[in-house]
Amino acid sequence: MNEKLIFSTTPHMHTARTVRGSMLHVLLALLPAVFCSLYFFGVPALMVLCVSVASCVAVEWFVTKYMLRRQATIGDCSAVLTGVLLALNLPSNLPLWMVAAGAIMAIGIAKMAFGGLGCNIFNPALVGRVFLLISFPVAMTSWPLPDAAFGSADGMTGATILSMVKLGNMEPASIPSSDMIWGSMGGSMGEVSAAALLLGFVYLLVVRIIKWHIPVAIVAGLALVDILAGYPVVFDIFSGGLLLGAIFMATDYATSPMTGRGMLLYGLFIGIITASIRRWGAYPEGMSFAILIMNGFTPLINRYMHPRRFSPKQRKEVMA
Repeated sequence: MNEKLIFSTTPHMHTARTVRGSMLHVLLALLPAVFCSLYFFGVPALMVLCVSVASCVAVEWFVTKYMLRRQATIGDCSAVLTGVLLALNLPSNLPLWMVAAGAIMAIGIAKMAFGGLGCNIFNPALVGRVFLLISFPVAMTSWPLPDAAFGSADGMTGATILSMVKLGNMEPASIPSSDMIWGSMGGSMGEVSAAALLLGFVYLLVVRIIKWHIPVAIVAGLALVDILAGYPVVFDIFSGGLLLGAIFMATDYATSPMTGRGMLLYGLFIGIITASIRRWGAYPEGMSFAILIMNGFTPLINRYMHPRRFSPKQRKEVMA
């Protein structure tokens, strides 16, 4: 027999769409957020973005070639996407060596140590961000103000609106919704403009790269806790990294559930955990922690909320 039995790792996609094509679609959806970060934060944001992407690609190439001794996988653009997402989760004034360290953690530990694309348990970009947040908390919580990139020579920084509200220095009602929607506030490079993120969300839905279940469920879970706690829901949705995480991080194929029911449960708990950390935790933001926690529950969700065609009954029928 001349037939070959081919084994390969996930993702297995029985469609004309390729992994590279999917990654390019997500990168296109991120362009509005990238342009906004460059507009508001200027050259420092561009430097962080370039170092993050270059470091992620270099680490994946090195690990694949010299440690795993496999064919290079950087052509699928997944390392580029991880680099962009990591950069958008960082302050634009973060020292570049810290950016490179986050990239090493994201690609070298969170992705390649598990076997590469599709084998990782946790979202690589968020692992890199949380590593930097825990290791360098001061640098990771000194946020440049949007006007600082163009109007200040000393690189003025300030707290995010979530931090100021958390400390009681500001009331949510005092912050204009337009500031959060268009980007006139301090924060990470990718969270300053809700409008840019929502534009990318619409694009991903139109090209069917993601489904609506996870982002909508996250907002619903957050709203549930906020309503019970008497907190303004709209402020909580548009402030911080909720939209960036809900649209581009929690929907990662490898670390999110397979079924619609599983996605809804997964997203609901991400929203609940995020709101709980924001309301009663030590950190003003909880999106990264919530997604990573639920990444760990994804195998369990898939086990009990699997597609019907993979149900135990049908497996027995096939084996019979």
